[in-house]
Amino acid sequence: MIVFLIDADNLCASAWIEEAFQKLEEAEGGISVRRAYGSAEKLKGMSSVLHARAIRPFANLSMSKNTTDVALAVDAMELSWQLPMPTTVVIGSGDADFVPLVVRLRERGIRMVCVSEPGKMSPEAEHWYDQVILVGRESASHEMSSPSSELSGPTASLAPSPAKKVVAKKVSAKKVAKKNAPSKKTAAKKTVAAVKGKEADVAVKIEVQHILAAVPTLKTGRPQPLGDVVKLLHDAKLLGKNATSTKFFKKYPGWFELTPDKQPNKVKLLNGL
Repeated sequence: MIVFLIDADNLCASAWIEEAFQKLEEAEGGISVRRAYGSAEKLKGMSSVLHARAIRPFANLSMSKNTTDVALAVDAMELSWQLPMPTTVVIGSGDADFVPLVVRLRERGIRMVCVSEPGKMSPEAEHWYDQVILVGRESASHEMSSPSSELSGPTASLAPSPAKKVVAKKVSAKKVAKKNAPSKKTAAKKTVAAVKGKEADVAVKIEVQHILAAVPTLKTGRPQPLGDVVKLLHDAKLLGKNATSTKFFKKYPGWFELTPDKQPNKVKLLNGL
C-alpha cells in the first residue's frame, strides 16, 4: 500500500502536484491513501487538483501556530500501525521538520520517498529519504524552451576548431574584412548571456507564482496589509523567520510595490501573471 501525504503549506502548486502523481504512479504504482494538510485558504486554492486526484483535504486547526506538520506526522504514524501496513510513504514537503518521522517509519521497514519543489528541498533532510523526487523542473524547462532553442545553435561554435597549418601568402582586402568581423565565439557568448538572462526571468516568474499561491489576495491588485502577507509567507515557508519583508519584496522589482516608502505597511501586485 502506498500513502501520499502532502504538506500543502509547502507543496501547493496544483500543476506540480499533478506532476508528482504522474511520476509516483509510473515508479511506484497505484496510490491508496491521498491526503493534503494545510490552511483552509491554501486548500481552497488547490481544489481543482484535490478533486481531480481524489485527495482528502485536512484543514489546520484555527490557531496562531501552524499545525500542518504535526497533523501530517500524527496521521502518518497512525497509518503505519494499520493493516495492511504501508509499503511506501511519500511526504510532499522538503521541510527538515519531518526527518524524525522519516526515521521512525524507516525503522518500521517502510520505504520513505520525498516529493519537493526545486529550492524548497532542505539539503540536510535529503539523505534521510530512500528517494527524493523533484517536481516543477519540467514546467520551468517548458517555459524556457524558446531560450534553449536559441542556445542549441550558436553554442556549437564554442567548440575549438581543429588547428590548421598557416601558409604565408598575400592577404586580400576581403579576407582582412572577414578577419576583423566579430568571431563566432563572441556571438555565441552574447547569445548564452541573453539566454541566461531569460532563464533568470523565468525563475523569478516561478517564485512570484509561489508568492501568489501563498497569498491569493495579492492577485486582486489592491494593496494588502503587509503584516497579513508576511504571516502567510511564513506559513508557506517562503520567507525565513529572520528575513525582513522589505528586502524580500525588493528582490522582485516591477512585480510588487511597498507603500509608503518609509515604514511600509502595504504591498500590492503591479503585474498580473
